[in-house]
Amino acid sequence: MTLRRVNPAGLCPPSGFSHAVTATGDRLVFLAGQTALDAGGRIVAGGVPEQFERALANLLAALRAAGGEPRHLARVTVYATDVAAYRSCARELGEVWRRLAGREYPAMAVVGTTRLWDEQALVELDGVAVLP
Repeated sequence: MTLRRVNPAGLCPPSGFSHAVTATGDRLVFLAGQTALDAGGRIVAGGVPEQFERALANLLAALRAAGGEPRHLARVTVYATDVAAYRSCARELGEVWRRLAGREYPAMAVVGTTRLWDEQALVELDGVAVLP
């Protein structure tokens, strides 16, 4: 399995994401949207950083259960109910990402939305991974 991060010189240097990721491997894993639900089905307390940390941990737990690791992530989409609040926490969210997933960033996008399936959720993450 090979993931190659592509960040062309003609584009603004990425911070916390890769502009493109090429992938070769044997298995694709499509990861369902994960919010900040705890094991009891309740959204964890706190704001965007706390919810992002739990949602990312949930996404990575699903990935690991499928046989993958954070380095196998090729694409992650973040859905945020308040993009301005999300942006204001960018430094802290980056620290959470590096602590839980490392420094190899997938192609990413942040999409603003009015609400998520879990009504108290502020963020939701889904993704695609390529496994060897």
